[in-house]
Amino acid sequence: MTIKVGDRIPEANLQRIRDGVEIVDTPTLFDGKKVVLFAVPGAFTPTCSERHLPGYVQHFDQFRARGIEVLCMSVNDPFVMQAWGQSQHVPEGLQMLADGNADFTRALGLELDASAYGMGTRSRRFALYADNGSVKKLFVEAPGEFKVSSAEYMLDELAAMD
Repeated sequence: MTIKVGDRIPEANLQRIRDGVEIVDTPTLFDGKKVVLFAVPGAFTPTCSERHLPGYVQHFDQFRARGIEVLCMSVNDPFVMQAWGQSQHVPEGLQMLADGNADFTRALGLELDASAYGMGTRSRRFALYADNGSVKKLFVEAPGEFKVSSAEYMLDELAAMD
């Protein structure tokens, strides 16, 4: 079942690299915080590297000015996510999270079968806004599109909530 507005973020573990590989659970990431999570089908892939992540890097300070944490997730390993973040000059504080086995992606109901492209199970391209672990906004892209999960679109939607 796909997550929807009003649902709680499901409990799952993700990985990130700080002082080595670190496992972080979703309650730690979401509870008591305002969070934008955006997910991409794959690190280093064209749309993800040329448009999706760069938009959140460019507008990172605008999210932070609103007191919002920004998380980027992909079904990749944490070393790939770290390398991708470094190559994209991700600012400190924008967390690059790995969902290596797609456990969190499946819990959200947002998995994508990319086997035809040799990529196995991946995440659909999406962005969500959660407040204290509850989904307030959710934008899932149609296959092959990049419109509603962009940083600019999310900022417009957040401004409309004010």
